[in-house]
Amino acid sequence: MSKLAEQDKQVNKSILCKLFGVMKSSYYYGVKPKLISLDTIKTKALIRQIFNNSKHSAGARSIAAILMNDHNIKLTRYMIGKLMKSMSLKSCQLKTHKYKHCDEAHKNHNNILNRNFSPSAPNQVWTGDVTYIRIKGGWCYLAVVLDLYARRVVGFAVSDSPDSILTTKALQMAYQTRLQPIRVLFQSDQGTHYTSKTFAESVVSCNGMIQSMSRRGNCWDNAPTERFFRSFKTEWMPKGGYENIAEASTAIADYIWGYYQIVRPHRFNNYLSPLEKEKRYFNQNLLSVVLN
Repeated sequence: MSKLAEQDKQVNKSILCKLFGVMKSSYYYGVKPKLISLDTIKTKALIRQIFNNSKHSAGARSIAAILMNDHNIKLTRYMIGKLMKSMSLKSCQLKTHKYKHCDEAHKNHNNILNRNFSPSAPNQVWTGDVTYIRIKGGWCYLAVVLDLYARRVVGFAVSDSPDSILTTKALQMAYQTRLQPIRVLFQSDQGTHYTSKTFAESVVSCNGMIQSMSRRGNCWDNAPTERFFRSFKTEWMPKGGYENIAEASTAIADYIWGYYQIVRPHRFNNYLSPLEKEKRYFNQNLLSVVLN
């Protein structure tokens, strides 16, 4: 191309920029090839993998925590949010549910826990509750036992009836898998599946277990367990529920063992998973014993 032709081309570009009100610098920035960072490509791939593993429920905070904990990649949630937006990834979680406070305080009924939801060690305080799970043509029911130290699920059971047999199975699973701890405080609501003779006998069979109950009609007294149910329903359960109780049981086990315990960062745990928080506790105590 001759020098004269090149000058004419530059003049034409200047006229077009002026005609459309575009700065020449902006034009050249737009046509300049942009280099793609290999680190950005790897980070985006990890973000998509984490997002897909969470069944599209993980938000920027959770992904930032997992990137830091598992891959030693430190990015702010705002940067993660920008990358997610550029990849058209949007968390499918529902908006935060706001509990309604009771109009007046109810009389305490052996509410020993009294909302002290931060024990200093595992196997000090467990909480239990039951929720419904939609299946085709009806409902099934999930009972869980949560260790409040790391918000870890230590026992659960699924049934087609929300009765004492269901809650007893969940409690006994917790008691056996945690190697029969002594003097655990167990908190629940005042539902009949926790006030029955059958469940009382199950509590007595657990060495020194002490039973505590929420005030009637006050879900705040058992908020951590309610929060777990909300997480499962918004992060994992399809909006239409499951085909049958077998499919629901499999999905619940997959969520608890495969995602919630070992992958999902929890705000209460400073964005560590329940398993990782407990692991650090026991490692620290083992180190203290060795040093002393």
